[in-house]
Amino acid sequence: ELSALGLLQKKPLHGYRLKQQLELFMSSCISINYGAIYPLLKRLEERGYVFVVTEEPGEAGCSRKIYQITEKGRDRWREKMLENLKESWVKGRSRFLIKFFFFSDLEPTERVKIIEHRLIACQLRQEYLESQQSENIPRDPYQFSACNRAKSMLNSEMQWLREELVKELEMINFESNSKHSAISHQP
Repeated sequence: ELSALGLLQKKPLHGYRLKQQLELFMSSCISINYGAIYPLLKRLEERGYVFVVTEEPGEAGCSRKIYQITEKGRDRWREKMLENLKESWVKGRSRFLIKFFFFSDLEPTERVKIIEHRLIACQLRQEYLESQQSENIPRDPYQFSACNRAKSMLNSEMQWLREELVKELEMINFESNSKHSAISHQP
């Protein structure tokens, strides 16, 4: 839902093109099931989040419905972007990457909150892994290597999140200073 609404904010799409866009941009974070796209679009339409703009002829002679997001759909997308769910580690990582993909559609302060939330989740995961590994050091060299790789990936993600957080905070400070400067220079 989050991904589909996000892509439909960019431009109206038909189901097959939506699936292609999802595969192209988000295949690293979600599994795209072709059979789920049309039921999803139908649900979104029934809930008033999207509507059919027009129908165009398809390649096989069937008409294709072109879907566009509604204002209610934009509100739903923003709500989904800003919610913090308690979910599995893997699902949380995927959801964050989807959210990050659409960061340009959010305010800097909203982006900061999402990054901070993910950074806290990573720190908690790191603490958990360290506590588990100190109690259960793998003796198998492959298990040991896999655990080290997981820690390395987590550290890499945390470093990246810190860098992105700094960028966002600098942007907020720059915008704040620009507004302050513009106000103080008014006659």
